[in-house]
Amino acid sequence: MTKRNTKPESLSTGAAARPKRAGANHSRKSSASSTTFAEPISVDTDAVARLAYSYWEARGCAGGSPEEDWLRAEHELLSR
Repeated sequence: MTKRNTKPESLSTGAAARPKRAGANHSRKSSASSTTFAEPISVDTDAVARLAYSYWEARGCAGGSPEEDWLRAEHELLSR
């Protein structure tokens, strides 16, 4: 039975060839980005508070979640 050489030929002969990394030669994008972002939409917090409070009153001033009322009011005002 003969022993098989499992090393690639370049390693067994001492060659220092190293495989190139994938993507190593890609071009870099410029530092100035052309992406623009929309300004955040702001909602009048007093209007949100009044609407959220009205939801609480409509429930009879009992139960519910103040956070859910606030988010519901924000959503309603933003969709107008």
